[in-house]
Amino acid sequence: SELIRGFLLSGMPCPSSCPPGLLALMAPGLALMATFSLSSQAGDRRALPVEKPSGVKGRTLILLDVNTKSPVRIISENFLSLQLDPSIIHDGWLDFLSSRRLVTLARGLAPAFLRFAGKRTDFLQFHNVKNPAKSRGGPGPDYYLKNYEDDIVRSDIALDKQKGCKIAQHPDIMLELQREKAAQMHLVLLKEQFSNTYSNLTLTARSLDKLYNFADCSGLHLIFALNALRRNPNNSWNSSNALSLLKYSASKKYNISWELGNEPNNYRTLIGRSVNGSQLGKDYIQLRSLLQLIRTYSRANLYGPNIGRPRKNVIALLEGFMKVAGSTVDAVTWQHYYIDGRVAKVTDFLKTRLLDTLSDQIRKIQKVVNTYTPGKKIWLEGVGATSAGGMNNLSDSYAAGFLWLNTLGLLASRGIDVVVRHSFLDHGHNHLVDQNFNPLPDYWLSLLYKRLIGPKVLAIHVAGLQRKPRPGRVIRDKLRIYAHCTSYHNHNYVRGSITLYIINLHRSRKKIKLAGTLRDKIVHQYLLQPYGKDGLHSKSVQLNGQPLAMVDDGTLPELKPRPLRAGRTLVIPPLTMSFYVVKNVNALACRYR
Repeated sequence: SELIRGFLLSGMPCPSSCPPGLLALMAPGLALMATFSLSSQAGDRRALPVEKPSGVKGRTLILLDVNTKSPVRIISENFLSLQLDPSIIHDGWLDFLSSRRLVTLARGLAPAFLRFAGKRTDFLQFHNVKNPAKSRGGPGPDYYLKNYEDDIVRSDIALDKQKGCKIAQHPDIMLELQREKAAQMHLVLLKEQFSNTYSNLTLTARSLDKLYNFADCSGLHLIFALNALRRNPNNSWNSSNALSLLKYSASKKYNISWELGNEPNNYRTLIGRSVNGSQLGKDYIQLRSLLQLIRTYSRANLYGPNIGRPRKNVIALLEGFMKVAGSTVDAVTWQHYYIDGRVAKVTDFLKTRLLDTLSDQIRKIQKVVNTYTPGKKIWLEGVGATSAGGMNNLSDSYAAGFLWLNTLGLLASRGIDVVVRHSFLDHGHNHLVDQNFNPLPDYWLSLLYKRLIGPKVLAIHVAGLQRKPRPGRVIRDKLRIYAHCTSYHNHNYVRGSITLYIINLHRSRKKIKLAGTLRDKIVHQYLLQPYGKDGLHSKSVQLNGQPLAMVDDGTLPELKPRPLRAGRTLVIPPLTMSFYVVKNVNALACRYR
């Protein structure tokens, strides 16, 4: 026992003279995801009776090493992806997707999917018209200002003259009028959401052009969710409007992947009748047949069924769907929101029990999928910190990042191929970019993730100076560590480098000593903290002490690391998120794509 503890704490590799069963005995100290209970109370931190490694002052809470030989998971290059809600048609923001600033922000998160879907997906009708002024609706004849309408038309005419990416520079007065309009429409959208009663929404051909232009210019691949609630008398899917949209998109040679419907488990509350899993599966087969009839989309990807939280009735729907159409879809999708946005508090975002609610959902979804189509890819779509549009100064604040970063780490470690964040820009407070087109804390967190994290997930070896948890006890830890190969797209680091990302929910700083293959390597620190007097409620962040902001509409700031000397203990401040690139590890798992 003392020999095992000594090797764990020293970080030294096991010598050839180790007893044959030693590695098996060390297994409890290994973890795919570092989930450990590191209580800040003194009674939970018993020092083991071994000599401290040289160069470590005081008590080191944890020694950390990474298995560099092979990855335990490989996720999609588009793992962190984005969503836009159809409500942007209602509130007018779709007309501003050509903004240079928005395109710059979206490009920062490429490569990624852009999913166009949400609560209003199943009330969306396609209308093949070009003149936006004639096709728009609104709450009343005085709702739209004539000058504003004329500005939109003039902007559209100017965009039509551009070749390739169509980028606009909207005047400040035009944006101010749009914000006023969106604020009024926000109340309408909230009323619809809380009453669960939605009005029909028209997507014109010009609006689809603008949506695709934004995705294409930003380096994002568009996924479009079609209306599944257009039903025939026998409850089968009526595909006539979808066919019109498909034909128009094909005529423009738009490269799009497809879905059908959004949260089909809620259809009874929306229209008074349900669509069971078997019928939904038949609808997907019908859509696949439609796609195969159109040359442009004969090999297009199809994703679904985008169910809600996997409760008993939802699991039954998924099972019925998988029996009929499991082989028809290219990935199985579901969505998850952690908190009801109407009752959320900042302390909710610090609860480890809340962070762990996703784990059980992953297990339930994987069980069903692997029963019917073993190995089928699984995506989490429409994930957000809170439902009901979120809450101002909470779901758009620094505090929400703890949920978001843990979601990314947990999903990657469990082999979920893609996670789609709701939303890039919308009327609520779950978005990455606000209505002044300024990036919020979760945007900067996502940007760091994209710049530093590659698709290969690595196993973590940990040895902590804390009491071992009782067998079978659920660990609710406040220090979470994940490891990946560093992104191949980041040319500041040679292949073979490793990136750690760490969430510290403790109200005290924690120390981590890198051991084994990571020992005595130069480390680059990217420490993300709230900026300003609002603390966890802040909508601004600082990186290594420097506030983050766009340089101009076309330029993101340089994300500068803080180099740490080789062998230095990592000190993780309380209530923070951070990334650490361990340079020149020459990890075998990370040398090749």
